[in-house]
Amino acid sequence: MHKPLLLLSLCAAFSACSNWVNVTSAGMLVSVATPAEVTQCTRLGSANTNALSEIGFVQRGSEKLQQELIDLARNEAGDMGGNRIVVESPITEGRQSFGVYRCP
Repeated sequence: MHKPLLLLSLCAAFSACSNWVNVTSAGMLVSVATPAEVTQCTRLGSANTNALSEIGFVQRGSEKLQQELIDLARNEAGDMGGNRIVVESPITEGRQSFGVYRCP
């Protein structure tokens, strides 16, 4: 009876540690910038990303969550033709917004 619960707990803990987002080839061309670095760039729109902040009862690490949200935004920005993203909001319940820019 305890083995299934232990196995489920271990799976949840492992899942909380892993990064599930693969950066696409277009996303690899996108970098994170500050607002000051995009003043001469063209704003293309925004990327609103979301990822699980917890799996079951296991809270995911904030660094893993932040990286996953950035990777999702990079992918979306790459699909939009952008090459820079700027964080526009804090992480709230696993969600974060980014500005998408095309810079020379």
